[in-house]
Amino acid sequence: MVRPKKFLGQHFLTDQRIAQRIVDSLQLERKKAVLEIGPGTGVLTQYLLKKELNLKVAEIDRDSVAHLKEHFPQLSDNIIEGDILDYEWSGLFDDNFNVIGNFPYNISSQIFFKVLDHRQKVDQVVCMLQKEVADRIASPKGSKVYGILGVLLQAYYDVEMLFRVPPGVFFPPPKVMSAVIRLKRNETRSLDCDEAMFVTIVKQGFQNRRKTLRNALKRLNLPASIMSLPLLDLRAEQLGVSDFVFLTQQIQKSNG
Repeated sequence: MVRPKKFLGQHFLTDQRIAQRIVDSLQLERKKAVLEIGPGTGVLTQYLLKKELNLKVAEIDRDSVAHLKEHFPQLSDNIIEGDILDYEWSGLFDDNFNVIGNFPYNISSQIFFKVLDHRQKVDQVVCMLQKEVADRIASPKGSKVYGILGVLLQAYYDVEMLFRVPPGVFFPPPKVMSAVIRLKRNETRSLDCDEAMFVTIVKQGFQNRRKTLRNALKRLNLPASIMSLPLLDLRAEQLGVSDFVFLTQQIQKSNG
């Protein structure tokens, strides 16, 4: 028996109906390459294998890897052993691919930044994670929990909150609620501004989210023409993706 390891943030899903529902939430048309992150003992894997997929799974836990090889021998050549954050995702599949998983709570945000880095290759993400993180990603502007990751992901993906999952369907039960979300790549290939500057503005804007942007962005030493913009009377959480793009464009123009 594979025992969940606290230092890996493992909570094994035990409800088969929820596992099936998560897998069914992956909306596949022609793109059938799928990366499963953190399969553990294979509760999602078993349902993924019933579909005609080019499936690879990434697992850091040696005990889980041994379990997967024993119970799913057809997967043996497609198990990525190690930390998926250390792998170069662009070489995982020849074509674009989809991501699914019960993400370990302690690295879920890092996984999403990895998705952003490979947004031209990752078409869709279906995952279960801590509800608090899911809320931050899926919430619209104006929400108290809307934040950096939400803005950056919503720039390139349509994000849907699918359903909540209670602690009692895991072993061991986490102390928090979980949720399943789906991200589908939108039509935005690139933003109409300097994307690196966009990220800097978003991150700095949320550093002091209770302050107006005029105060939050002081460290960037922006020219007076920018600091006088009415948009800077607002707090970062009140701005949508298009607002941050506009602000970045204005800063670019002021820089000549």
